[in-house]
Amino acid sequence: MPHLDTPAVRTPHEVLTCYYQAMLDKSADDLADLYATDAVHEFPFTSPGFPPRYEGREAVRAGYRAAWGASPAHVQEVRRIATYETADPEVIITEHVVVGTLTTKGTTFTVPGLLVLHVRNGLITRVRDYMDGLGVPSAGA
Repeated sequence: MPHLDTPAVRTPHEVLTCYYQAMLDKSADDLADLYATDAVHEFPFTSPGFPPRYEGREAVRAGYRAAWGASPAHVQEVRRIATYETADPEVIITEHVVVGTLTTKGTTFTVPGLLVLHVRNGLITRVRDYMDGLGVPSAGA
């Protein structure tokens, strides 16, 4: 059973901090627990073998559990480049760079990304995740 006693007062910035920590920990459960039950996570820049979206908290959980479980990538750092406020207090936009290693080859990668994060009542309702999905595999080339 997911841990859902998340305070409703969690701000979009606090949710973003938890989101990045879940990435560092490769914890699909911690990530999914940040989402509303009917949330949508979209990947506008699709990569081969990766779906264009997850619909619902449990799809986020299953999708990230499978992706992170199968990936030799180990995230060492998420560098925040900038976070932007919007006219909507429930929406923030953040630029970041993910730095890590491929455990199978010992190579490093640096992957830029941008998130548009919608947070209502302390839970993510929608994410548009613009990541360089080919950046990690190309580190092993």
